[in-house]
Amino acid sequence: MNRFFNFAAVASTVLFTGGAAMAQDCAVSVVEPFDLDANDITRIYDCMKDKMTAGYTKKGNKIAENYRNWAVTGTRPGVAGPHGERLLLTFANSIAVEQYLKFEEEGVVMPAGSVLAKESIKIHKKKKKAVVGPLFLMTKVGAGELPETNDWRYDALSPSGKPMKIKQSYCHDCHLGYAEQDYLGYPLEEVRVTN
Repeated sequence: MNRFFNFAAVASTVLFTGGAAMAQDCAVSVVEPFDLDANDITRIYDCMKDKMTAGYTKKGNKIAENYRNWAVTGTRPGVAGPHGERLLLTFANSIAVEQYLKFEEEGVVMPAGSVLAKESIKIHKKKKKAVVGPLFLMTKVGAGELPETNDWRYDALSPSGKPMKIKQSYCHDCHLGYAEQDYLGYPLEEVRVTN
């Protein structure tokens, strides 16, 4: 599989396309994220993807308007403990994509201008439905511009597209565990795009 493909290619070949099968509020029967199987996640994502795009772009953020044209790094969202047990799907811009999709664990140096956009979906356990979470962003700035975060800037957009206040150290303290990977937390191995 070509690793340099965009979201549309994944959507047409991997994601469940029968959106009408899910209720409009994206109801779920399994409320524990780690208990969701691949089919559950695909159905949830299919129900949520248009809502995410509509919400993230409401305030005119240029990244939100364009990230779906970037390379998608997973075959579907994956569930991970970081980011509040959300379903996560990461997109890499044209500067980041070649290095990022190697998923190397040592000696990684991302080029300045790399931007990663991570969609998120939260399972609301009490209401038994999936809801749009923040769009998390990581931007690699020029060498020495942000030494306190190893030249990464962390941002997020709320589900309504409003920029969220992000304490840089809060995000970076978690990413410190991935120092050899240039502070990148990759998608789960089971969903990574491969050659």
